Amino acid sequence: MKPTVVDLFCGAGGLSEGFRQAGFDVVAGNDYDDRAGETFAATHGDAVFLPGPIGRLTPDDFLSAVPRLASQGLDCLVGGPPCQGFSVYNHKRGMQDARSHLFRDYLRIVEGLRPGWVVLENVTGITSAGGGTAVQQIEDGLHELGYTNLQHRILKAEDYGVPQERRRMIFLGNRLGLPVVWPDATHGEGKKPFTTVRDAIGDLPALENGGAYEGGGYAHRPRGEYQRAMRSGSQGVLNHSAPKLGQINLDRMAHIPPGGSWRDIPFELLPAGMKRAKRSDHTKRYGRMKWDGLASTVLTKCDVHWGAYIHPEQDRSITVREAARFQSFPDWFAFKGSRTEQYVQVGNAVPPLLGRAVAEAILDASATSVRDAELVAAE
Repeated sequence: MKPTVVDLFCGAGGLSEGFRQAGFDVVAGNDYDDRAGETFAATHGDAVFLPGPIGRLTPDDFLSAVPRLASQGLDCLVGGPPCQGFSVYNHKRGMQDARSHLFRDYLRIVEGLRPGWVVLENVTGITSAGGGTAVQQIEDGLHELGYTNLQHRILKAEDYGVPQERRRMIFLGNRLGLPVVWPDATHGEGKKPFTTVRDAIGDLPALENGGAYEGGGYAHRPRGEYQRAMRSGSQGVLNHSAPKLGQINLDRMAHIPPGGSWRDIPFELLPAGMKRAKRSDHTKRYGRMKWDGLASTVLTKCDVHWGAYIHPEQDRSITVREAARFQSFPDWFAFKGSRTEQYVQVGNAVPPLLGRAVAEAILDASATSVRDAELVAAE
């Protein structure tokens, strides 16, 4: 029987997808975002989706939705409380932000469901916001609930095959007396090469500014391991439409080479606010990706004013599907809602490949414990 997992603050289900790929049975998810819930329900057909704010749900709601949890127990509870209160992009971040306390609801569900393992993820800014108060409260809360084997660590998504620079804080622990095992990096120096922008999106059809391509075939046969993996099970390209940018932005992009940014734009074409900027400011704004590099962190709005979201050679911003590729979502994973809502779902997600690495580490810890017990018994 597959180990079970429930995903709180599940969004579209990136963390769930990673656990499913590792061999877990995703039995339930919760999120307050209705559109993300539609995506989760459509892509996790065997799971129950419980809508609404987590503060309105109790452990009994999950036990009622998935009756076998009451008799068999829950193997793992995962979740990523909304991170805006801790994000470095929020200049007023800290414990005074109401969103900074949603981890308490995670702890409340842990107390009621008593999973064997717990996984809580968040942005790296959680370590400094409020002077590290949140980290301490999370650890103290889990220790009090019996999760004494607990560690936290910042993981780099690109180390696990994700074609993007992305850092996530992961709390990992159990109440089973098992060791905490962290996943070994698979990509980087001395390992597999990092997955590049070309590896990630090089097979997707070209688009004009404001163009759309939905449900058709790919530009060419898959080239490389990553494209083959992303296309597995897909019937065509979905969520591949480019926002229509105004002429002034097209004029600006014409001056930006691969790897370039706002600094390459002639002064007279810069937005008024950026004419006053220092050359050291806004390092990612109006950035054009490089084919042989990594994508920048995918945010909830892939706007060229925000960061390096210009296609390497096409004068347009990246599409939802391209953002999803950078997050390691498989192509069959269709995002629901408006395009703006789809960008939010992709940007908020944990990359499935990062989630898979964590899930496999949990399985490795459990398997090692079983082998050790068998060796002791054999002696």
